[in-house]
Amino acid sequence: MSTPGSASLTGTYTIDPAHSRIGFVARHAMVTKVRGSFDEFESSGYFDAENPGNSKLELVIKAASIDTRNADRDAHLRSNDFFDMDTYPEITFVSTRIEQTCDVRHRVNGDLTIKGVTLPVAADVEYTGAAVDPYGNQRVGFEGTTSVNRKDWGVNWNAALEAGGVLVSENVTLKLEISAVRSAAEPS
Repeated sequence: MSTPGSASLTGTYTIDPAHSRIGFVARHAMVTKVRGSFDEFESSGYFDAENPGNSKLELVIKAASIDTRNADRDAHLRSNDFFDMDTYPEITFVSTRIEQTCDVRHRVNGDLTIKGVTLPVAADVEYTGAAVDPYGNQRVGFEGTTSVNRKDWGVNWNAALEAGGVLVSENVTLKLEISAVRSAAEPS
C-alpha cells in the first residue's frame, strides 16, 4: 500500500464500533441466508502503511452481543447449543502475519478463538482509504471476508430437514467493515 504520504498513516489504531461492523452469513434450511453481527467489540492494532507486514491486530468480541434481528434465534445462539456464551463470553482474534497481495489487498493471518478453541484463519482484507474526520481524527478503513467451518470450533448443533439437508450450514462467512481511529497521542 506504499503510496506518497502513506507514512503519515502509520500508527496505533482502535476500531470505532459506531462506524464498523463485524458480521456473518450462514445458510438456513438450505434455501436462504441469515445475516447477523456482533454489536460489541474492541480492538487495538498497529498499522504500518509503508510495510504492512509489520502491522498487528487484536480483536475482542463480546459474544452475547450477537444480533440476527430475531430474539429467539439470538437466545438459541447464546446457549450451549451454539456459543455457550455464559462459559465463553468472548471471541478473540490475534493476527500472526499480514501479507500484502496487491496495492490495497492484504491477507491477514491469525488465531481465532471461539468456545476456548484456537485455530488459524486467514482473511482477505482490502484497504478502503484514509481520511481526517471533522473532529481531527485520522481514520483508515478496511473491508474483509473469510469463510470458516463452525464445527472446527465445536459449534456443532444442527437439525435434519425432512426433505434432506440440515437447518444450519456448517460453513459461515465472516465479514468485516472497519473504520479505525489513530491514537490521539500520535502525531499527524
